Amino acid sequence: MASVRNVLKSVDFEVFGRVQGVFFRKYTRKTAQQHGLVGWVMNTSAGTVKGQVQGPEEKLILMKDWLKNKGSPSSWIKECLFSNERNITNLEYENFFVKGGW
Repeated sequence: MASVRNVLKSVDFEVFGRVQGVFFRKYTRKTAQQHGLVGWVMNTSAGTVKGQVQGPEEKLILMKDWLKNKGSPSSWIKECLFSNERNITNLEYENFFVKGGW
């Protein structure tokens, strides 16, 4: 049985609340990089922030908690939905980046 730290995972997320105009994407990128995670984040035309994060399961758990409960200093998170969580054999990105958005 593989330990949690050896399992690579990928998960999509969408964060609702006051998450645009409060440096949410910048802090998401910074936090993901601090945990050694890869993926992307972007603003949506609906006023949410969405993205994908990949890396070791133990680090992904920390990132999911940050996205759901902390966020950037000026943000207010109403809800964070996670979807398409899956095991992966290799990371699909080389780093974590901010997409241009809508």
